[in-house]
Amino acid sequence: MDQKRTGFQPVAFTLTVLAALVRLAPHPPNFAPIGSVALFGGARLRGWQAYVVPLAVMLITDPIRSRIEGGYAAYSWATLVIYTAFLINVILGRIFLRNSTSPWRIASVASAGSAQFYLITNLPSWLSANSLYPHTWNGLVECYIAALPFFGRTLLSDLFYSGVLFSAYALLNPRFTTEHQSQPA
Repeated sequence: MDQKRTGFQPVAFTLTVLAALVRLAPHPPNFAPIGSVALFGGARLRGWQAYVVPLAVMLITDPIRSRIEGGYAAYSWATLVIYTAFLINVILGRIFLRNSTSPWRIASVASAGSAQFYLITNLPSWLSANSLYPHTWNGLVECYIAALPFFGRTLLSDLFYSGVLFSAYALLNPRFTTEHQSQPA
């Protein structure tokens, strides 16, 4: 089938799926490629694929990770919040990185994606009936402070994996880089 007619991009699709599967390998908490996969998918996959592929990989790999690591349910009340934050990364990729190859722009958007994930996913943790923190302003601040080490790992992994994905795509699909070199960062 013609790539232009179907919108299917084999290089982008393959990189997205392979990177998402890396989350099955042992890694420190919050140092996984999923935020970057969503960002990259948003930037380089076309149409519905940009949204469906990262979420489908999450839906498939969450039960596998749950079984490997044990001790937690594959899906919980937080799943919707986490998946929503990843969909925001897809949107960030589509809006800000669709036609960009600028490392600075990619790093900036990856950082923004990490920040929104941190802000969005920690609020429900604090609001939860099982929260370790009181439902006060001080409790909210405590919750976000306690999550800072996880944010640091999320930021580092999003920068690292975004660098790997966008660089690999540029190397494996030089036509894209050539087409977009003249566009502003």
